[in-house]
Amino acid sequence: MPDAIPVRPILKWAGGKRQLLPRLRPYYPKTFSRYLEPFLGSGAVFLDLHNSGALEGREVRLSDINTDVIGCYRAVRDDVEAVIEELERLAARYRKCGTRAYYAVRDSRFNPERRRVHASAAAASSYSAALAAMLIFLNRTGFNGLFRVNARGEFNVPAGRQTNPRICDSENLRAWSRTLRRPGVSVEAVPYDRALADARDGDFIYLDPPYAPVSATARFTSYTAKGFGAAEQTALQRLVVDVAGRGALVLLSNSAAPEIRQLYARSVCVRGAGLRATTVAARRAINSRPSGRGSVREYLITNLSRRA
Repeated sequence: MPDAIPVRPILKWAGGKRQLLPRLRPYYPKTFSRYLEPFLGSGAVFLDLHNSGALEGREVRLSDINTDVIGCYRAVRDDVEAVIEELERLAARYRKCGTRAYYAVRDSRFNPERRRVHASAAAASSYSAALAAMLIFLNRTGFNGLFRVNARGEFNVPAGRQTNPRICDSENLRAWSRTLRRPGVSVEAVPYDRALADARDGDFIYLDPPYAPVSATARFTSYTAKGFGAAEQTALQRLVVDVAGRGALVLLSNSAAPEIRQLYARSVCVRGAGLRATTVAARRAINSRPSGRGSVREYLITNLSRRA
């Protein structure tokens, strides 16, 4: 059964959907078979469905190509007490040393250990409790909660400006662990096309890919060294049309960038698959300049009917 207290994301995420949940909920289907989320990120929509009881008794497939995210979640699922113990040590060090502790963890511990793990064939399975704790620590104390890697695959987010960040929320971490250990829930590090290869009639699929940039400087697509550009957006659109044609219930969010408008709002094949694009108001929380944050328009692409 869902926890009495709602489970919250343990990672902050660029484009996380907590603020958009009121816009998404009217499109949640009342009945569906499996739930698939192939761009998991912070897992806000998954948790929203879990907290409401909508996933009770259903198979849940969670996935992301970002092996750090999946490795972290698996470590929390499998060894949450070890994650908490290490995270408490990191939090104590941060309270004493501030940003010096952040850079010491990032450069001397996290990146070298991450490099070793990513050299293996199964990076997500090799993620230790200590490495997961370091990722959560850097996420909670880094700039705007970003996850960003450079072309060499090194995590390079600078320290944030928080005065008293909540680094270790032990009860919420335990709740995450219980949620991921529920029967029927799987967490895999696979590309979205593999995650949806067997999508079928009655599946509910929520997709939250890296957003297409609305301007030349608004590029938050570096969640992996390869990025997620125009070619990837086009390939995703084709797959979305395909799974909708198989009878899957699809809900996708993206920016209202011109390339997304062309792919979804003006596409004959999208309409032929029963999909439509709707604009909604959202709030951009991540920008290097405060003036760049605020209300924006985003697309919801779906073949689901909106409930009142």
